[in-house]
Amino acid sequence: MSHGYRATAFAAMMAVFGAPVAAEEITYVSGAVGAAVENFAALVKPWEEATGNTVKLVPMPASTTDQFGQYRLWLAAGNGDIDLYQTDVIWAPQLADHFVDLTEAAKDLAPTHFPSIIESQTVDGKLVALPIFTDAPALYYRKDLLEKYGVAVPKTWAELTAAAQKIQDGERAAGKGDFWGFVWQGNAYEGLTCDALEWVKSHGGGQIVEPDGTISINNPQAVAALEQAKAWVGTISPEGVLSYQEEESRGVWQTGNAAFMRNWPYAYGLGNGDDSAVKGLFDVTTLPTGGEGMSSAATLGGWNVAVSKYSTKQEAAISLAMYLAGPEAQKNRAINESSLPTIVALYDDADIATAQPIIPRWKDVFLQAVPRPSAPTRGDYNEVSTLFFTAVHSVLSGSTPAADALAALEGDLEDLLQK
Repeated sequence: MSHGYRATAFAAMMAVFGAPVAAEEITYVSGAVGAAVENFAALVKPWEEATGNTVKLVPMPASTTDQFGQYRLWLAAGNGDIDLYQTDVIWAPQLADHFVDLTEAAKDLAPTHFPSIIESQTVDGKLVALPIFTDAPALYYRKDLLEKYGVAVPKTWAELTAAAQKIQDGERAAGKGDFWGFVWQGNAYEGLTCDALEWVKSHGGGQIVEPDGTISINNPQAVAALEQAKAWVGTISPEGVLSYQEEESRGVWQTGNAAFMRNWPYAYGLGNGDDSAVKGLFDVTTLPTGGEGMSSAATLGGWNVAVSKYSTKQEAAISLAMYLAGPEAQKNRAINESSLPTIVALYDDADIATAQPIIPRWKDVFLQAVPRPSAPTRGDYNEVSTLFFTAVHSVLSGSTPAADALAALEGDLEDLLQK
């Protein structure tokens, strides 16, 4: 990025917010992993230099379920020690009362972002968080191994299952006893809600709770989707996948021990790092469908930044939020972390396309994005998700038949949502 571009961006920012009278330390809490942690100091350095303030990163567990629980405790207590929260796309309806309305501050910035993402962070007319990057998962695959075994890029989950088994058998016969066909996220946490929603939706089984509030999860297509996923455990996926989150999956993949992986965009840049065993050997495609005539589904993810209304440094915190959601920081994340921008114009940025050629191509994945049912369930979403991923995990582990688990889940959701 040119120095001139930076100066222009900061001039505009400082014209709005002004220089602080005294330097302040802004506390930023985030569950970032991988390159996002390594890049954070460089990401915020231009803002620190421009304002004289500093930023303290407070790390959180990688599990978004654990993060949300801690956030809710801090905010319920009116904790003034945290100025900015990095928030999941699904949290706005649940935490809105604790965040500053950024509508006026971002009146010029907000229209440059994807409208649907701005809408997702707007609650009762208030813009409670600003998008910093968006997410939609893809299917990672080993180009070299597909070619070696004469396997086509799978279009359906059945094709994936067959391809993964063929490659796994071949690699193990060649002496790689720890090689697996497919790794994903099977731990009982929010990540499993994402994976399982994709299986169910791509089989025509709905979105757990539909936009109009209808509880739809108890249906034959959803049962079939979970039964198929259960069959992966211990065959093309390790038994340990039931404890995997994103980083555990990436660990297996990046050491060259898997043919396929379901993961988010951040894993792309890391997979092509100098320390990666799969550098230059893989590509990505849309997640498979449940079968002919069905559509792919990729859970809409993404992260935002919200200013705590309990912060005593709100002016500086808003300034940092605007910077992180602005073009310079989003371009930095795209180039250095392979994060998908939420600013539409950046998909045509030549520097991003050169550094991360995959980002312009991720548009096809993003177009298949399906939201989690946070809007229709609002404040109950966290409980809905917990009930869902707990039921799914019981199926995957063999504790409960899929049909029984989804029938019980339907009843639990009725008790929760129709009270």
